[in-house]
Amino acid sequence: MDPARRTDPAGPGRPGERPRRPRLAAAPTAPDDGDLCPCRLLLDRLGDRWSALALCVLHEGPEYHGGLRRAMGGEVSRQVLTRTLRALERDGLVDREVEPGPVLRVRYALTPLGRTLAEPLAAVRDWTDRHRDAVDAARAAYDARPPEPAVTELRRAAPPEPPASAPAAARR
Repeated sequence: MDPARRTDPAGPGRPGERPRRPRLAAAPTAPDDGDLCPCRLLLDRLGDRWSALALCVLHEGPEYHGGLRRAMGGEVSRQVLTRTLRALERDGLVDREVEPGPVLRVRYALTPLGRTLAEPLAAVRDWTDRHRDAVDAARAAYDARPPEPAVTELRRAAPPEPPASAPAAARR
């Protein structure tokens, strides 16, 4: 085959054919990872919408994809759960095992490293259980306050500042 005629696997393929969907992959890391706090990337992973919940469910024992999704309340889509699990696998927290058979089944389990998160995640869960009422009260109080003007509105209402090159007497 002529190399110039090759198409990208995720590209459109033949003329008139619908473009293929790209394969799911773990989210790429930022190119300036060295500029961030060393714990930032892991905290971002653990603080996302589904990772901590998936880790808590897997702490109870290995689970198949569908069972994991049901245990998480069924709110997460298959695609998002797959992306989350692959990211956790990339971080060394989850192990993925494909079981061959008439229908391929994928089973997920915590790695030894992933099991070390059980205690910190339990502490966060306990804290939320103990302080849920206080957080709800703070939210209600905040929501009951009259709206404050936006920063842009405040800047528009403030008198203009004299230019920096103006004499000191004019700035007083």
